[in-house]
Amino acid sequence: MMVALPAGQHFLRGEDGYEAARRATVWNGRVPPRYPDVIVQARDSEDVATALRYAGADGLRVTVCSGGRSWHANHLRDSGLLLDVGRLDHCAIDADRMTAVVGPGKEGSALAAELDSEGLFFPTGHCTGVALGGYLLQGGYGWNSRRLGPACESVLAVDVVTADGRHLHCDAEHHPDLYWAARGSGPGFCGVVTAFHLALHPRPAVCAAGLYVYPIEVLDEVFTWARRIGAKVDRRVEMQLVVSRTVPDIGLDQPAVVVVAPVFADTEDEAFKALALLDTCPVVTQALVRAPYVPKTLATLYEEVMSNCPAGYRYATDNMWSSASAADLLPGIRRAIDTMPPYPAQLQLVNWGAVPSRPDMAFSLEDDVFLTLYSSWQDPADDDKYADWARSNMVAMEPLASGTQLADENLGQRPARFAADTAMARLDSVRAAYDPHGRFQAWMGRL
Repeated sequence: MMVALPAGQHFLRGEDGYEAARRATVWNGRVPPRYPDVIVQARDSEDVATALRYAGADGLRVTVCSGGRSWHANHLRDSGLLLDVGRLDHCAIDADRMTAVVGPGKEGSALAAELDSEGLFFPTGHCTGVALGGYLLQGGYGWNSRRLGPACESVLAVDVVTADGRHLHCDAEHHPDLYWAARGSGPGFCGVVTAFHLALHPRPAVCAAGLYVYPIEVLDEVFTWARRIGAKVDRRVEMQLVVSRTVPDIGLDQPAVVVVAPVFADTEDEAFKALALLDTCPVVTQALVRAPYVPKTLATLYEEVMSNCPAGYRYATDNMWSSASAADLLPGIRRAIDTMPPYPAQLQLVNWGAVPSRPDMAFSLEDDVFLTLYSSWQDPADDDKYADWARSNMVAMEPLASGTQLADENLGQRPARFAADTAMARLDSVRAAYDPHGRFQAWMGRL
């Protein structure tokens, strides 16, 4: 059966416009040399179904891209069909019911701004430009997620086009296995989500942050303290420790340990009390910057994050979940710091804390902290020098890891656990049921 692709919205390899369309799906300045046979830019769910019928008729495997923020471009594979759903960016907010229906191409930061104007909130991703499709499928660690849970926990339902072109509405009662899988399976999901139905939250009345900058010489003391107090940190606080070779935001031209902790609270008094723990570091008097409470807006938080991950750079990342002590983690952390590329490369330790009870969903692997390495550079000639820094250091620390989180994964170069063993077995079963011919590509690596 002949199936025609949407006119003017597809590019065969070798045609004019193909390379521009391929590169447009990757935010990273380092675009992998992987080439699909055809790229389809869908405008609506029917275009999605048409592309999947075309892939089935031609025996093509399929990958999906919504925003291109996958650090390692999971969606770029050799041969097959790449389905770009970034243009499905519709958004309908029902403020009275505190729900929204959004397309996979809707940028989280744009949604956050729209919700803010209506007194509402959703745990969108920490970077501007991150589309909700991939973000929600992989779990969604975002603003205030320690309190509200990963963003996928606030997904009420999904509209999905299956491998055979069927349009399904999936929730806890309808196609519950697909609904379960859509909340955490990431790039291994066996369908194309064309809409997410979201539960919204009241906008926190107060947004602020604590900021402390320590000289690198007290690294051990700061990390040891941070691990010791981790379980005590209020869940409204996102405590992060960041190390880079310089801290341009404050004009510091030397390595430093930055403790930064956004807080979302109902009152200023709550925020002050939640941040007070940060002032208990035993070397706090040695801090180069000591700002226990700084009022913020979500917009300024986005600006600060993006100043540390500028567009156009070449990036490589890797990460791990861990419950290891500071004493066990510090040797690997010191090694990573000693070999760290220039700024904006960074090491980031995020305090997640004791994991509360979660709904039954594919997102099923968490731990006390996650440690992420972000390598970044500008000159392609430095690829051999910097591209393996994150992976090689994570390999050295693997004995301390309980797994990896899909947001900053590097599964193509370092396969790792990203879901509980029982969840992985169920994911395989769901994929077999809804995609028996293996039309959708799976993860680039797994254990």
